[in-house]
Amino acid sequence: MIRSKIWSLLGSALLLLGLQTAAEAAPFRIIITELETPGVSGWDVARIVKTARPETSVVLVTGWGDRVDIDAARRRGVRSGRRAILDIREELQGRLAQLRDEAETELARMSHEAESRIAALTAARDRAIAELAAKLETVPRRKIDYKGTIFEEMDIDAVLARKPQVALVDELAHTNIPGSRHRKRYEDVLELLDAKIDVLSTVNIQHIESIAPTVRAITGVSVRETVPDWVLQLGEETVMVDLTPEALQNRMKRGDVYGKEKVDQALKNFFRRGNLIALRELALRQVAEQVDRSLSSYMDEKDIRENWNVRERIAVCISSNPKAQYLVARAARLARRMDAELYAIHVDVDGDGDPQAEKALVANLQFAESLGAKPVRLKGDNIADTTARFVREKHVTQVIFGRSALEGLRKLLYLNAINRFLRDAPAVDVHIVTQEPD
Repeated sequence: MIRSKIWSLLGSALLLLGLQTAAEAAPFRIIITELETPGVSGWDVARIVKTARPETSVVLVTGWGDRVDIDAARRRGVRSGRRAILDIREELQGRLAQLRDEAETELARMSHEAESRIAALTAARDRAIAELAAKLETVPRRKIDYKGTIFEEMDIDAVLARKPQVALVDELAHTNIPGSRHRKRYEDVLELLDAKIDVLSTVNIQHIESIAPTVRAITGVSVRETVPDWVLQLGEETVMVDLTPEALQNRMKRGDVYGKEKVDQALKNFFRRGNLIALRELALRQVAEQVDRSLSSYMDEKDIRENWNVRERIAVCISSNPKAQYLVARAARLARRMDAELYAIHVDVDGDGDPQAEKALVANLQFAESLGAKPVRLKGDNIADTTARFVREKHVTQVIFGRSALEGLRKLLYLNAINRFLRDAPAVDVHIVTQEPD
């Protein structure tokens, strides 16, 4: 308890000192802070900032239900709450106008330089999106009669005839109406790519094939329309369009996503806040994996051998000894704590060995796989060199070796192997985990 109070006071003092230094060094136009925060109040922030920079505006934010003494606020040099709200609205409106201008400029560049065309766009309920889309040429969609009802789908032949440099195709996971050339829209996209037309497309995280079962477990909703993972891996770039759960729910309440008659039901079911938090994390992880693959490809292309510790990767070296499962369990716990990728590797140096030893090794690798590790069997002349080569190729950051209570020649050979690995491997952290003697 005493320690936590000391850290709280120290943290507050450091924060105030840092704020004072920043306010003196940087000409901020406006600073927004909460009225009541742990350790440092908004009043303290306002006092420090106004002392260092009288021309800087300070906005103190408080909840609608909080009672604020307006007279006391004015004595401290703070303007009325209403005027502050008007000021911040003007500031935000100016920024939003700037962002919209930037978007329109980018669309103009795409339209003239890249010659983009909209090949398939779901009806936009958001007025701003509709206005931006209107600035690009839209290829008329093909009308298909299915059981007496007219549906519209992307007209592939019309897009191919127009042959733009870039085609914008919405809803990658969409299932086409029977009578279309392809069953799925991503197959339409593949045909456009074969025709040397670049494609910009969109897909929701729940429609990725490998993620759909997880989404069903979280939300209770089975997603029928999915895109195979390999299709996404064809893309040169992945951009995540991120919104907080609260922001997405607000857009839905305005009718920007669904018709207003469907909003209440959607917010109570699939789009509950907890579901949206989980879906957001899944999307972040998906994008992180694709960025990680891009980084690995870049490092391979440029022959970069040293480790860039962007993401932790752990390799645990195992044998056929049943006690190796202790090593695997230790490695799995470490990987979970660090959210790291885990490899369980075994190096074959003797060729075909004892059938019992082979059976025990397979059991160890299966145990590792059950704990989330990727089992890997390597062949090489010696364990140290082969392991070092694997560590370099996979950009492993931490390696775990087991150690028994060895004596005599076995101890010398073990130490020699470790030293040889350290000599040949890139910079990695090495863990030596003691096991019981055989």
